[in-house]
Amino acid sequence: MESASQDINLNSPNKGLLSDTMTDVPVDSGASARAAAPEGLTLAEEEELRSELAKPLLLPEVEEEIGTLRQVLAAKERHCGELKRKLGLTPLDGLKQNLSKSWHDVQVSNAYVKTSEKLGEWNDKVTQSDLYLSASSTLEDWNEKLTQSEAYKKTQETLSQAGQKTSAALSNVSSVISRKLGDMRNSATFKSFEDRVGTIKSRMVGSRENSTDGLHSPSGAGDKPPQDNAPF
Repeated sequence: MESASQDINLNSPNKGLLSDTMTDVPVDSGASARAAAPEGLTLAEEEELRSELAKPLLLPEVEEEIGTLRQVLAAKERHCGELKRKLGLTPLDGLKQNLSKSWHDVQVSNAYVKTSEKLGEWNDKVTQSDLYLSASSTLEDWNEKLTQSEAYKKTQETLSQAGQKTSAALSNVSSVISRKLGDMRNSATFKSFEDRVGTIKSRMVGSRENSTDGLHSPSGAGDKPPQDNAPF
């Protein structure tokens, strides 16, 4: 073995070093190439397990039935889609129906009913507890004291007076505007402008009537009587 390695490495600059570092490595046989059997299993048991693992998961007949069922399911889904399309149902409508059905299923489920009952019991216990009753009575007392306090009454009176003053101011503004508009209509300038508009309107109506009469009247040549041109 050493002579063979030295012959191979004659042309190498590190000739002779490979033979010094090499160790004897045993040649793997076919049995050692396979993974070692787990502890507690014999070689026969291992072979049996490997052969069982190599078998197909399903029989050919079962796989064929599964394929047929998949085809039938796909055909029914296509038919259902065609019916929805004919009925005008969109995917959004289907989603709404699914959500409504899911929410209904949740409401009638035992977990939802039990949770609702528990929440109702907790609400009754909280509202009937001494702490809740004490807090409610305290808040009512504070509300009564606040509404009967002088500051609250003054604030309410101030707001009421401010509202009344605002309403009076708005009514005064509207009356002033109405009076100004009346004065403007009665002014000489407005009357002069109104007279001018009336004059222009009457002129336009008169000219339109004259033009209409001219269209319907006969021509001047037709109005003249026929002359007798016979010689004496």
